[in-house]
Amino acid sequence: MLFSSSLFALAVAPLLTHAAPSRFRRAAAAADITVFKFADVLEQLESTFYSQAIAKFQASDFVAAGFSSSQIPVEQFTIIQSDEATHSSVLQSALQSFGEQPITSCKFSFDSVLTDVTTMAAVARVVENVGVAAYLGGATLLSDPVLLDAAGSILTVEARHQTILNILSSTGTAIPSAFDIALKPQEILAIASPFFDGPCDVGLPANPSLSITNTGSVGPGTALTFSSSAINGTVSEDSLFCQMLIGGASNSIALPFNQCVVPAGINGPVAIFVTSDGNPLINNVRDRASDKLIAGPTMAFIDTQPQVLGQLARGSGGAAGSAVTTSTSTISPAQASSIISSASAVTTATNASAATSAATDGSASATGSAEAPAATSNQGSAGGSASAAAVPGTPNTFTGPSPDGKLTVVGWNM
Repeated sequence: MLFSSSLFALAVAPLLTHAAPSRFRRAAAAADITVFKFADVLEQLESTFYSQAIAKFQASDFVAAGFSSSQIPVEQFTIIQSDEATHSSVLQSALQSFGEQPITSCKFSFDSVLTDVTTMAAVARVVENVGVAAYLGGATLLSDPVLLDAAGSILTVEARHQTILNILSSTGTAIPSAFDIALKPQEILAIASPFFDGPCDVGLPANPSLSITNTGSVGPGTALTFSSSAINGTVSEDSLFCQMLIGGASNSIALPFNQCVVPAGINGPVAIFVTSDGNPLINNVRDRASDKLIAGPTMAFIDTQPQVLGQLARGSGGAAGSAVTTSTSTISPAQASSIISSASAVTTATNASAATSAATDGSASATGSAEAPAATSNQGSAGGSASAAAVPGTPNTFTGPSPDGKLTVVGWNM
């Protein structure tokens, strides 16, 4: 997340917690310590989110959500959770080496977004995008260039997480833009603080939170509606503006609050603010004004360019009836012999019928007559001798469907 902990110093993870105290046992600027503590709390939030998600959902939940295999998302969520926990552990070691204590009293609740796998996966995209935005925005707060290097090394990992989650969404683009969005700490807290379960003082103020109240997907042409404790009638909504900030743009897109329609040409994450004037917000954390801010930002994903890669992992995005499952069962040798014997009888009858048909077909060419036995011979070599497989005491080598077509028999083979 918003990292500033350069303990990671390009060493292997198991060595980091041992190396950190000796490397960073020195005075640290007050601002750097604040950033460290803030970063650690955000890492705790991320790690807790993934831990709760992995613990709650079963393999069948992921399949029902459209994943071709539950192993695909579970494997990635588990790795990401481990990364976030490692980041937090190392940050805390660094703070202790500075003679500071990390903030460990914050609690988190994700009950509202762990209702189903589809919602959880969508929120995971927000969580990781916030991590990337926090790293970028936090870079201007660090006074130590060594810590800045460390922040950059963590930023790249958070960006990889973000790409994986874009893929797992099935609707998103793996890398939707050539640029990401940088956010200030108070802007990060506007998105993260709704998940705080009780007080969590990180030493930094939070902007009023903002949420989108539209149901269903959001895309070009969607008129957005919002909810915030700061939009409470004390200021006329007619005087408010929504500001859409996208990566790479020099300024936000400013629109009247009641005409906040997603424009065409956007793909990927969008940070949305509500302000009291229509002056576009500057897209850098140093110069972005906050004196006219009413609420936000909130993060939305405008997915207009889905890719095949995501659809391979999660073809339907959770559409009902789209999951195809395959199951196997173990049967006894007696059952296997019975199935193979039946298959042998069917194969023999089929071959006899084909031979009779070929013999009586006066129009068959000489070439065609020669090919029929060859085809029968090839079938026997590919699937094993069905008649030989039925002889007691010899291996069952038949491979193919059972007579009723409900089972695929895979016989003994070398």
